[in-house]
Amino acid sequence: LTPAFARGSALSELASRLSAANLDLARKGLADPDPMMRIGALDMLEGAPAARIWQRVSPLLSDENRGVRLRAVALLAAVPSTSQPPAERERFDRAEAEFIAAQTLNADRPEALSGLGTFQARRGRTAEAEAAYRAALRLSPQHAPAAINLADLYRSLGRDEEGEGVLRRALAVSSREAGLHHALGLTLIRRARRDEALGELRVAAELSPDQARYAYVYAVGLHSSGQAGEALAVLKDSLTRHPADGATLSALIGFSRDAGDLAGALAYAERLAELAPGDPRPSLLVESLRRQINGSDVR
Repeated sequence: LTPAFARGSALSELASRLSAANLDLARKGLADPDPMMRIGALDMLEGAPAARIWQRVSPLLSDENRGVRLRAVALLAAVPSTSQPPAERERFDRAEAEFIAAQTLNADRPEALSGLGTFQARRGRTAEAEAAYRAALRLSPQHAPAAINLADLYRSLGRDEEGEGVLRRALAVSSREAGLHHALGLTLIRRARRDEALGELRVAAELSPDQARYAYVYAVGLHSSGQAGEALAVLKDSLTRHPADGATLSALIGFSRDAGDLAGALAYAERLAELAPGDPRPSLLVESLRRQINGSDVR
């Protein structure tokens, strides 16, 4: 691996724990002369509201590197044309046409079709997105991203029953794919089948302990079902593998406080505050918990 590739990959890995400090790191990466660093910075911004990052990312729509242009337009696809600055709309349209052409050229690969589906879904073209995802699954029925994204598209359209079917068919040929179990668990929760949902969320967390979110969502489901002790146990176990995961720590704070363990909640809040020195909210929570423990909280 080249140093630039390694650094770009490191930026991508930070996407799951985006913070004010990491956003500043991403901004620097977007201006890096190495295209791998620029792509890594763009990957890091995945999940951030597209309108919020438009000003920073839109210059890369005309980047000299094709890979950077394609990643930038995919990231900004959720911004409707009517909301794009008129002076930059033509640049977006050129990059969009280039992206669609690139995915179409590689239409013999499920990854390309799934990527096209995601792009079309972000553009609000649900029929085109559905067609692309279904084409990807015809090529590769076990391709989890296409199944998960198609089920999510159906969720957005109020068609969860069809989404469940998509996920179950994919699981029939790829039963150990944690993402499919996780997505099915969420679908079953929306369909008010909580016991089945918890079973799927548990399997996802067990199959992929490297994904802190799977354990977090499973724990939230347990807690919502009145299994507070089990929820805490799942989160504590996950924290040993992901000591810097903010969502896990936040849940542990809330669940510990609900259980009357203020000292435990304080310890988790202090850890969270150490991880986010630029965010005042964890520090305020620490102070609130200390007041409660000292009996001086007037609430």
